[in-house]
Amino acid sequence: MVKTPVRAERHQRFDLPALRADLRAALPDATAALVITAGLFAWLYARVESGVSMTLQVMPDLADAGRYWMYWLCQAFGWTGLLWAWITVMLGLIRSSARPGWLRVQPVRIERWHRTTSLTTIGLMFAHAALFFAELVRTNEEGAGWAGRVATSFAEVFVPGVYSSGTGRIAILVGLLALYLAVPLGLAFYLRQATGSRMWRALHRFVIVVYVLSVWHTLLYGTNVWYDGVFRTTVWLLQLPVALLLLVRLLAPARSGERLRLRDASRRPGALPLAAHLAGRVAAAAFVVGLLVVAATGRDGGRTPGVAGAGLNVTQTQVWVGLAVLLVVIAAVIHRLRPAPRTPAPGPTAPTPAARPSGSGGEHGER
Repeated sequence: MVKTPVRAERHQRFDLPALRADLRAALPDATAALVITAGLFAWLYARVESGVSMTLQVMPDLADAGRYWMYWLCQAFGWTGLLWAWITVMLGLIRSSARPGWLRVQPVRIERWHRTTSLTTIGLMFAHAALFFAELVRTNEEGAGWAGRVATSFAEVFVPGVYSSGTGRIAILVGLLALYLAVPLGLAFYLRQATGSRMWRALHRFVIVVYVLSVWHTLLYGTNVWYDGVFRTTVWLLQLPVALLLLVRLLAPARSGERLRLRDASRRPGALPLAAHLAGRVAAAAFVVGLLVVAATGRDGGRTPGVAGAGLNVTQTQVWVGLAVLLVVIAAVIHRLRPAPRTPAPGPTAPTPAARPSGSGGEHGER
């Protein structure tokens, strides 16, 4: 009898060959992201050197661009990461929506672009955090010695809720949650052999939460120091096509089984799924309207030069409660869509035992 190696079966649960292939395909994509990051860094550096950066009105100590170059490189990676997050979300929404007749690109190619840009986005997010960590190690004076500075800076940058200064109390917490959720939700595709296709598709939909957290982090800690100018307005305007595509995705998904049919009673999925589908469409439509109002009025809560900014209206407790609710919802989805246990393949049929006299006490009677 030939036994299937247990290690090989476990290895197949994570699609490592597909991940390696996507990483190789992401090299041009990542190279383009690095080139754009370098351009943004040079631009930010020049703005600081010339004194026109609005950031200096909030943090005048950063006026020495040469000394704080790692901070400005961190900011450049953050902006590129947000741009790539926008690109990969747009590609994902296009791929999961009904294909319009004018779109000549094959869905397989769009899906491949979506996967490679997702991997690049995760790398940019990590580089953004790592450079901020390196900058804190260099400037942190609270720790005793090198080891103390490293430990303190690591906790402030990579442990959610530890950073306790100013806007960063919420902004860094939200950014870390986006980073830590992006890894399992973004890589769920490569676990589809273990979880099943329905499971990974359902988990991957929560990536939109990662994107929302990333935008929120930027508005709090990135564009908030740029005040309410062209940078902040650009971030808001970029959300309009995302909201519109999300609405299209909800109204006309690519998979026919996900389409909402109110008139076809025989295909109704039930009261709770129907209510969830309707709520998603209403929320997306309200988001589109809200973005239009913000873009038209320019009133988004950003700072105004010369005017003291308002305090934070969100607490860490509220963020943690929101995370707990999200994790409960994800756990419920995992429980509902968990794959059924595999039944072992039937072996060769055993020969039928010979008939025994009545009352012989045999064990092969009816059960």
